[in-house]
Amino acid sequence: MDPVIQGMSMMLDPFNLGLILVGVLIGVLVGALPGLSSPMAISLLIPFSITLEPIPAIAMMAALYCAGTFGGSITAILINAPGAPPAAATALDGYPMAQRGEAGRALGIAAFSSVVGGVISLVIFLFAAPSLAQVALNFTPPEYFALSIFALSMLASISGKSSLRNLIAGGIGVLLSTVGIHLTTGIERFTFNSDQLSEGLNFVPVLIGLFAIAELLNQSQATERVVERVRAGVMKLPSREDFRLIWGTVLRSSGLGTFIGILPAEGSTVAAIMGYNEAKRWSKNKEQFGTGCPEGIAGPEAANNAATGGAMVPTLALGIPGSASTALIMAALVMHGLKPGPYLLQKQPEFIYALFTAMLIANFAFLIIGFAGAKLFAQITLIPRTILWPAVLVFAIIGSYAASSSFFDVWVMLISGILGFFMLRFGFGPAPLIMGMILGKIVEETFSQSMILHDNSILAIAERPIVMFFFALTLLSLAGPFLGSWWSKIKGMSLGTGPQGE
Repeated sequence: MDPVIQGMSMMLDPFNLGLILVGVLIGVLVGALPGLSSPMAISLLIPFSITLEPIPAIAMMAALYCAGTFGGSITAILINAPGAPPAAATALDGYPMAQRGEAGRALGIAAFSSVVGGVISLVIFLFAAPSLAQVALNFTPPEYFALSIFALSMLASISGKSSLRNLIAGGIGVLLSTVGIHLTTGIERFTFNSDQLSEGLNFVPVLIGLFAIAELLNQSQATERVVERVRAGVMKLPSREDFRLIWGTVLRSSGLGTFIGILPAEGSTVAAIMGYNEAKRWSKNKEQFGTGCPEGIAGPEAANNAATGGAMVPTLALGIPGSASTALIMAALVMHGLKPGPYLLQKQPEFIYALFTAMLIANFAFLIIGFAGAKLFAQITLIPRTILWPAVLVFAIIGSYAASSSFFDVWVMLISGILGFFMLRFGFGPAPLIMGMILGKIVEETFSQSMILHDNSILAIAERPIVMFFFALTLLSLAGPFLGSWWSKIKGMSLGTGPQGE
């Protein structure tokens, strides 16, 4: 019991509390600005943390990591410009809700779901870190490959009304992910002798273009239309009925997100995709998804924030980073003389409890920021579009350039925006494309590693039980929308909608 009290009491020191709050504020700000990211902010903090004690320094970075995941949902909801890739799933229902004058409600649901997901994952992290870390050890490249394929199959039902269009958009995203030099073979693909394309397309400018610029072009067609929104409605927070509706979705997505977070290299984006898909699968209001459904916000937000706590499990218990942010946190641990892994759990357990307390405080801090700031943030939707969208364009250009300090990325962003505009026109969702682009890299890398491990034998991969389990889930996921449509027709006929039933 002494390590628990010792670890928690460290974080209640006013100086340490101040550092956690600074980390939360930076995280929310960085997460909300497209083009900036939590790993970028953490990497900038590492040099400044040298003068701090190890525990306060790591606590501030962990707080930034938690808050940054939530921060991405703010601009995703308000202006359809996800501040981070996981928030792309949140934009599917968050932005439509903001468009109809319920921005405060959408932000409140996102904040609540994020905190519950984060807290549940932290409780699991605290009590089951060593046991859950063993699960991650059973996953080798073939298992990661099968899991990534399963995540890709979920794009069929993630947005829009056409499963086929979603899969086509996801396929285009996978194709874009192959641009650049193949890491295993060293072969250049689709670079057209351009040095800028040799490292592949940066997904940040593509993300900004597909969502923010495409929406800007879409809004430019309606500059003469006057949209009247009641200020009280825009600033209204979620009701008790909203919380009752999303409670089951939040709990389900929290468990799913924690499990995905434990698996190294999968991270919040995969968790958000699965969280949204499962929210839709279990919902009684499937037809409302994509039009501003509360469950469509709660699912991905609970899942991607739960993944942050889950990602700390392999990082601390095994010394295997669960995401880009936790890789930087692990580097900071080593820099401060701490060795992640079983030794840390056995010899310095107070550190684990201190970190748990810091992340718990961070979650409640951005809950306060989320609810208190929701009314303030929501007023962005009241700004006239002739002022708002030019400002969005400026920030989009800055965010695209900041991703890698390259003006080439600005052109990528603009071209992606034009592509996204035409995709929206012809019924293709931008979210499956960007998620296909992110997952495509994981699929390709894990497949290459699997082939090397098994002497280029696909049959050897198929002999692994976990791989076959995920392949079976993939087939069910792909067939689900079509089987659901077929079943609806059969059910309609049995209810007497045909001539015989009249």
